[in-house]
Amino acid sequence: MAKKTVLVVEDEIDILEILVYNLEAEGYRCYKALDGEGGLALAREKNPDLILLDLMLPGLSGTEICGRLRQDALTRDIPIIMVTAKSEESDAVVGLGLGADDYVTKPFRPKELMARVAAVIRRGANRSASQTDRIEVNGVIIDPMRHEICMGNHVLELTASEFRIVQLLASQPGRVFTREQISAKALGQPMLPSDRNVDVHVKTIRKKFEEFRYLIETVRGVGYRFTDRKAIE
Repeated sequence: MAKKTVLVVEDEIDILEILVYNLEAEGYRCYKALDGEGGLALAREKNPDLILLDLMLPGLSGTEICGRLRQDALTRDIPIIMVTAKSEESDAVVGLGLGADDYVTKPFRPKELMARVAAVIRRGANRSASQTDRIEVNGVIIDPMRHEICMGNHVLELTASEFRIVQLLASQPGRVFTREQISAKALGQPMLPSDRNVDVHVKTIRKKFEEFRYLIETVRGVGYRFTDRKAIE
């Protein structure tokens, strides 16, 4: 079986080598780029199974690169994990909103990062085996075959991770899903201590839902549910 490939875009040599060392120890084949332009070129040339993309790069930033990758037909479906030195939620929101599948913050634990890499690659490989039933609830149409969520005549632009979260919640309106369940079922990875990935995704989804943000309800201390109410009460 051919090795899975990972493109690492990181300008700090020491961190780049640590990432490559751990990835190769896990059996991945790695490509390396020290800047955004080189990363974009390698992504188009090699079509890797996953891209580890640093947020702070010389020249083009990681967010700019993520946007370009998602706009290019050759690279738009490649899973992306953002690696950022900043722990502020706003940085994670920007990356996820542009289409990144996950994010980790520096300093990271190699074992945790390798677990996230494996989970994101696995989700991409299993994408064709995901649920294909169309869901219609409270005026929202979720069409997995077209990978679209429609509200009236408006088609929402969601990342793959955001789509899976909405699909999971809407599959059983009124049911509360814990953060751990959402992480496992929609994101394909266990929820780690202090992990706010699910919360960040939901925040971004609500922003895209605009006036329909009320459809995803927070159940304090538990998780989230897709409302089974017909309208705002």
